[in-house]
Amino acid sequence: MQTDPGARTHRIRPAVPADAETLLALKRALDEETSFMLFEPGERPRTPEAVPDAATSVLLLAEEDGVLLGYVGAYGGEARRNRHEAHVVLGVRAAASGRGIGTALLRALDTWAAEHGVHRLELTVMAHNERAIALYRKCGYELEGTRRHSLRVEGRWVDELAMAKLLS
Repeated sequence: MQTDPGARTHRIRPAVPADAETLLALKRALDEETSFMLFEPGERPRTPEAVPDAATSVLLLAEEDGVLLGYVGAYGGEARRNRHEAHVVLGVRAAASGRGIGTALLRALDTWAAEHGVHRLELTVMAHNERAIALYRKCGYELEGTRRHSLRVEGRWVDELAMAKLLS
């Protein structure tokens, strides 16, 4: 199979503290581009988040030519009873959509989770975000239930689907 020599490729890597400002800018851009993220434009805290340092948490970035295109975060439990699970948050820039970046981020997260003893990955997704739901299903997430009227977006109640994936 031949590849287009002019095609761009992205790489997935763990976030480092030096990424904090750029990551904040990425998240703010996502807030502007889509109504599928939790924060509305201008609502996100202005202070960069710390890169997670817990054994069961990680932040992975997708970048191309030094530009961040997306991220996936997994925020794990800190008690012995829930240390095996992590809540997943994913965001990919609209301009990078459809290029396999979401899939690559979720697959990299699976690898990280397996290496760090995380057995359960869980997330919520707006019930009308069909593209994201299809991605999560493709990557092995299953529907666990509906959180009715869990969000208010643009003046309307929005349901969220709870989805999870068990790793062996």
